[in-house]
Amino acid sequence: MGTPEFALAPLQALVKSGYHVIAVYTQPPRPKGRGHTTTPSPVHQFALREKIPVFTPLSLNAPDAIEHFQQLGADLAIVAAYGLLLPKDILAAPRLGCINIHASLLPRWRGAAPIHRAIEAGDSETGITIMQMDEGLDTGPMLYHQKIVIASGETSQSLHARMLELGTQSLLACLPNVLSKQIIPVPQPNIGVTYAHKLKKAESNLDFTQSAVNVINKIRALAFWPGTSCNLDGETIKIIEAEFTTDSFPYAPGTWIVINNANLLICCKTGAISLRMLQRPGANPISSIDFLNGYRGSSIIFIK
Repeated sequence: MGTPEFALAPLQALVKSGYHVIAVYTQPPRPKGRGHTTTPSPVHQFALREKIPVFTPLSLNAPDAIEHFQQLGADLAIVAAYGLLLPKDILAAPRLGCINIHASLLPRWRGAAPIHRAIEAGDSETGITIMQMDEGLDTGPMLYHQKIVIASGETSQSLHARMLELGTQSLLACLPNVLSKQIIPVPQPNIGVTYAHKLKKAESNLDFTQSAVNVINKIRALAFWPGTSCNLDGETIKIIEAEFTTDSFPYAPGTWIVINNANLLICCKTGAISLRMLQRPGANPISSIDFLNGYRGSSIIFIK
């Protein structure tokens, strides 16, 4: 039961390893891209190629959806970024219940966007938790976990790619013991609970009254979507790539400055961010040097 790329890799691994996947549940095809073409999810497309029955209910609460799921006679349901809540009757239907591949070290970062929130918070490590699902939001007992270090400069895209691989490895490592009931579920501790709330477009705007480290963490966390931006000369400028510097300048947070006609920075509450790649409205991403070469505004302070 899953929808995006994060769920595709475990499904592919299950099939390759010889497990009998009796059905796939995924989100219904939805319009995608500039042409708004209705496109099946990556999980859906793979299942069709492998001739695995695919089901795309809008909800799992309806009696007919529950009955259909119960009649599958599954030993186990494996859930990864599915996108639908599983009611009690669904959770109890498989002989061994439902397990979830969650992209954090629970109980930290329960919820929809654990990879992004870990980077945004400046966490030094994260990982994969395989958990037995219950009716709560990522509150079930833990079956297996594996840690990974968040590298310096890591973006949500690069960490997602590494976590995808780690999630697949973790599932295959613990699945034989799950099926043979040789793993004792461990309740999650009550201390250290945090929630990874779903990303929103409204989060794009950068707040330079925070430290440069916090601003950079947000840029890296939201790099893929929804991106980050700020205002300059009445234009919304997307910040594609930047680094933080501990250098301090006698200007208010949010002030754009250029050092020696080369280094483009934005002052923060403490430190500053050094811009590498930017994007003006309707244009392609460009380097900070190219941006400065074409700059005709009056809001940037040039100093030597």
